[in-house]
Amino acid sequence: MSDDDIDTEWFRARLLELREELTAATGNTDANTVELDQQRQGRLSRMDALGAQQMSLAAQRRRQETLRRTEAALRRIDDGDYGLCQSCDEPINPKRLEFDPTVLYCIHCASKAEQA
Repeated sequence: MSDDDIDTEWFRARLLELREELTAATGNTDANTVELDQQRQGRLSRMDALGAQQMSLAAQRRRQETLRRTEAALRRIDDGDYGLCQSCDEPINPKRLEFDPTVLYCIHCASKAEQA
């Protein structure tokens, strides 16, 4: 694959696999409500449980955001816009897409956005 050619079917397969992984990971139960009964659990145990709950919720939010970006990338493939920068409409380097197949911007536009 040259720098200008994007194998959309390869990326579609990768995105579908990523979507499957993210969907399977949503069954995590660590985000359940923490029991605050002081008779059953010590203060440090409750604090540990609350910390674990917050980490689980943050991971769940990251998975949901990645799933949203994955679905959007699959729609761009269907629309024929996949691999084009959403800002300048130039092709995104396939190596950048291999690293993260959900990216929206070429490296130049992404760098400009970070500096703003």
